[in-house]
Amino acid sequence: MAEEVFTLEGGVEAYRAFMEAMEFGAAALDGHGRLVYANHALGELLGRTAAELNAVGLFAALEPAAASAVRRIAAKAAHGGRRTVEISIKAGDEDRHLLVSAAPLRLGPSEGVAVTFADLTARVRAAAAEESERMARAVITSANEAVVVCDGDGVVTHVNAAALALVTVSPVGQPFRDAFALEFAANGLMEQEDLIAVAIAGAPVQGIEASVPNAVRHQDLLVSAAPLVVAGQQTRGCVVTLVDLTPRKAAERQQLLLMHELDHRVRNTLTLVTAICARTASSADTIEAFQTAFLGRIQALAATHKLLSEKSWADLTIQEIVQAELAPYVGAASMRVRLAGLGVPVTARTATALGLIFHELTTNAVKHGALSVNDGVIDVRAIEDDESFVIEWREREGPVVSEPTRSGFGRTVIARSLAFAPDGGADMRFEPEGVVCTMRIPAQEVRPSTGV
Repeated sequence: MAEEVFTLEGGVEAYRAFMEAMEFGAAALDGHGRLVYANHALGELLGRTAAELNAVGLFAALEPAAASAVRRIAAKAAHGGRRTVEISIKAGDEDRHLLVSAAPLRLGPSEGVAVTFADLTARVRAAAAEESERMARAVITSANEAVVVCDGDGVVTHVNAAALALVTVSPVGQPFRDAFALEFAANGLMEQEDLIAVAIAGAPVQGIEASVPNAVRHQDLLVSAAPLVVAGQQTRGCVVTLVDLTPRKAAERQQLLLMHELDHRVRNTLTLVTAICARTASSADTIEAFQTAFLGRIQALAATHKLLSEKSWADLTIQEIVQAELAPYVGAASMRVRLAGLGVPVTARTATALGLIFHELTTNAVKHGALSVNDGVIDVRAIEDDESFVIEWREREGPVVSEPTRSGFGRTVIARSLAFAPDGGADMRFEPEGVVCTMRIPAQEVRPSTGV
């Protein structure tokens, strides 16, 4: 025996009157699934008049997928019990979500099925809006950049942690202009109020540089704003992103500083090369002698510059400079060269000067001094001094040395290279046991020792 949900007596008008009294859409089907009657509420739900609906039939008025679902539960309900299904339909330009219920119905002596349609559209949209809100919050929260959401009046409604880090108190509930006191570049084309107003009006604003001088820490920012568009293509506010430019600005300043420093060093190097060329030419007797001396000095300059470049123009030690000049003639482990106390970093200009001095000393030692014989030895060591850092180059076990009758440009290089400060310079002595050169490096040119 099929379950009866309700039974109507009194003829057609009785059940029609009953169905029209319902607030939700309702239809009565006969035992064969044919539409007997549909009320006006159902016609409105489906976007048809009741007359049209009664003329074409219930299933013809539905989209195929929805019609199949309703037909299926109606057939099951005809054999007893209540059945339900959710369907989606198109009513004009609107998507509607309906909960359809089917139950047995006795129409006088006949049996049929009562089908009701409850509109779930508002509930589904609310759930979708809630889910969208949840996802939007998740996106905002997970963003690395500062994100601020404002309503149509420019009042802050949502912020993420990166945005909170820019201010001392929560900006939620405050006008954006008060919560984030941005200062734009002084071009007069954009003010803070303009940024929000333009975005709320529907036009995006891309990449305006600004700063927040009163923030927890001063920051340079790249500010963008876009309309906040919700369902129905309505602009309900705007979304502002603030990208921290502080690291990039610092890098730009560092790059500019390096460019100026490079320009300065190149000019100094060219001046030095010009001077070396002119002085070498004035002291050389032949073209071949000039070529040999000049190339040697330029190569010494290049070797020091290479070492400086590898150390990013910082922390190049005296020992590294000495070893680079001596390397073509003696190995690093050779007992012919003894180094002591030279693991001291110096400035770039001092490194350049020492490179030239050690080149001249090495060249002289190879031609006339300790490195011109097999048993010659060179000691290079640091000497304690209260006013400057002193280095001594001392040759021994080489040929007997005497004062040369002619002073060449090499001695001038040695004497003048460190004389850029009053307490800097070098003295060269030709003792019988070997050449001795004492170099004085100004204290301000020496960096903290590396401990070598």
